[in-house]
Amino acid sequence: MHLIQPELHTRRAFLRRSTQLGLAGTALPFALNLAAIGEAAAFNATDYKALVCVFLYGGNDYANTVVTYDDDSYNRYAAIRGGAGQAGGGIAIPKAALAETLLNPTAPLAGGRQYALHPAMAGMANLFNTGKAAVQLNVGPLIVPLTRAQYSGSNRALYPVPPKLFSHNDQQSIWQSSSPEGSTVGWGGNLGDLALSSNGNSLFTCISVTGNAVFLSGDSALSYQVSSGGAIAINGVKSSVYGSTAVRSALTSLIQQPSAQVLENEYNRITTRAVTAESQITSGLAGVTLATAFPGNNPLADQLKMVARLIGARSNLGAKRQVFMVSLGGFDLHDNLIAQQPILMRRVSEAMAAFYDATVELGVADKVTAFTASDFGRTLNSNGDGSDHGWGSHHFMVGGAVKGKAFYGKAPPVSNTNSTTDAADQWHVGQGRLLPSTSVDQYAGTLAKWFGVSNTELAGVLPNLSHFGGADYPTDMGFIAA
Repeated sequence: MHLIQPELHTRRAFLRRSTQLGLAGTALPFALNLAAIGEAAAFNATDYKALVCVFLYGGNDYANTVVTYDDDSYNRYAAIRGGAGQAGGGIAIPKAALAETLLNPTAPLAGGRQYALHPAMAGMANLFNTGKAAVQLNVGPLIVPLTRAQYSGSNRALYPVPPKLFSHNDQQSIWQSSSPEGSTVGWGGNLGDLALSSNGNSLFTCISVTGNAVFLSGDSALSYQVSSGGAIAINGVKSSVYGSTAVRSALTSLIQQPSAQVLENEYNRITTRAVTAESQITSGLAGVTLATAFPGNNPLADQLKMVARLIGARSNLGAKRQVFMVSLGGFDLHDNLIAQQPILMRRVSEAMAAFYDATVELGVADKVTAFTASDFGRTLNSNGDGSDHGWGSHHFMVGGAVKGKAFYGKAPPVSNTNSTTDAADQWHVGQGRLLPSTSVDQYAGTLAKWFGVSNTELAGVLPNLSHFGGADYPTDMGFIAA
C-alpha cells in the first residue's frame, strides 16, 4: 500500500491504546475514554510552541479565495468562471472588488503574476501585507511527485495517485493522516507522540475544540476534547443528580474508587483522570483573561478564542508543546458560491486575525503557528452557480514565526485544460482542477520541523515525505523560521 509504511508506526502502542479504550467502555461520556499515555518523546522541549490546524470542511473554492489579479490571468479566470471581462459575473468576483485585498509580496512573482484575497478577507490581507501571514500555493495530497502526463498515464506502480480523489470523507482523512477514511493515526497525533514527555501533563498535548478527528490521534497521544465554552464535565460528578448532592457524592465515589476487579479498576482509574483533567482545565482557564476582541456570531472565532485561552493557561497545564484543531464547515458550495462564500471567508479572516492578535497579547506570537487545510480545492470551471470537487488548493500560514508577505510553491497558470499537448501547463487535469505542485507532506513537514521534529524523525510522522526532495519538491518549503 502506497499511503502507509507500517514499519514507521508503533503498532504495539496502537494496540495498547485500543485495548485501553475497550476497557474504558462506552457507558459514560467520551470524556471518560481517555487511555493511558506513556511512550517517551523523541525530543525534550525547553520553550513553548503550538500548531493550530484550521480545517475548512467541504472543500474550499481556491480560485475565489486567493484570486488571480494581474490583467492577463484575471481575464482568463473571469472567462472560465462565466464572467464578462473585468466586471466579473457568473462565479467570478469583479476585479474592482479585489483592490482593497490586493496582496503585496516582498518579492514579486515571476511573469507579473498578482493575487488578491476574497473581498471579505480584509483581516487576512492585512496579516499578509504586514508580514504575519503567507500563502502556500497549490498544495494537496500526493504520494509521489506527479506530472500531468504521469497522472493521465496507467503506470500506477511507479506513479500512484491518492485513492478516492474528490471524495469528501477520504480526502479529509488523507489531508489529516495520509490515509483514506478509516485511518486511526493522524500526523498531528504523530507530532503529539514525540512531544508527550515534554509536557507536565501529557494529556493536554493534543487538544480539539471541534470534536473527534483523526488529525490529533497518535500512537500514544489522544485528542483531548473541549468545547468552545471550556472543558466538558461529567454531569453526574460536576452537578447534582436528580437534585440530590448525596446521590452525586455516591456516584462520584462509585465511579472513582479503586476496585479489586481489573476491568472495574481500569474503568474507574480512567474516570478519575477525566475528572481531574476537567478540573485542571477549568482552573487554568479561570486565570486567563483576554482583552483581544473576537468577532461574534462566528463559531470559528469561538473555537480559536478557546485555543488562545488554553495557550494562556499553558504554564498551569504544564504544556511545552501542543497541537490544536479547530474547524469551520459549509464549504461544499456546488451552488450559491457567490452568496455563501463571503460569509465563510469573513469568518475565517476575522477569526484568524483576532487569534493572531491574541497571541501577541499573550506574548507568544512567534511561538504559535496557525495554518489552514481543507478536503480539496474546487474546479475553476463553473457548474452554473458554484464549483465542483477539485484537488490542489491555496492555503494560509499565520504567526510571528511565519516568513510572511510571501508566496510559496508554484503559481499555477489559469486554465481549464488537461491537454497533454499544452506543454506550458502542467498543473491542470481538467475543469480547472489543480494537480498539486506541493504535497501535504511537504507542507506538514515544514511545520513539523519548526515544531521540533528532527530530520530523522520526519519519516515516522509523515510516511510519504521520503518520496519528495530536491529543488522541485523540497521537504522544507521555507515559509517558517527555524
